[in-house]
Amino acid sequence: MKRFAIAAACATALGAGTLPAAAEPETYVLDSGHSQVLFSYQHLGFSTTWGIFSGWEGEISFDPDEPEASTVEVSIPTREMFTGWEARYTHFMTDDFFGAEENEMISFASTGIEVTGDSTALITGDLTVNGITKPVVLEAELTQAGTHPMEDKPWLGFHATTTLKRSGFGMGAYAPAVSDDVNVEISIEAMQVDDSES
Repeated sequence: MKRFAIAAACATALGAGTLPAAAEPETYVLDSGHSQVLFSYQHLGFSTTWGIFSGWEGEISFDPDEPEASTVEVSIPTREMFTGWEARYTHFMTDDFFGAEENEMISFASTGIEVTGDSTALITGDLTVNGITKPVVLEAELTQAGTHPMEDKPWLGFHATTTLKRSGFGMGAYAPAVSDDVNVEISIEAMQVDDSES
């Protein structure tokens, strides 16, 4: 059976023109200019409100021989949020929600990966928001693996989704009028680290 990380490793190796006999874990770093976290929630039943995080950093380690042993770690500055309305952004940074003065970073570290298909996996990990850490599961899909046409190096693309209970992170203000459930959509690009860069 084809497996998620093996497919990614083979595709990137072929794109680079080489395919090692026994592949070792490959390190990729996020392309922060093309990686975003989009979140949305229901406002009083009347509308859906959206926000976005960008400018984040992270590292993916692919183990092509044992994809379940691959790892993901990312961090996002809490203040790197865009809401489209300054008053909402300012309120989100207060202790009602993200408590950005004391909790400057949002982070995720994977604790397990379950390969579910040719290009899909469930990624379990610890998410820290507002100083509170909770386990979450991401439904992830490998959207592209190959050589970047402009950078001429191995590149990966991923899409992932999850739903969070904001009250679990100490951000339950105004629930349930403002929905406790927050839908999260993640889109990332990651570039392979050259030996000279590691």
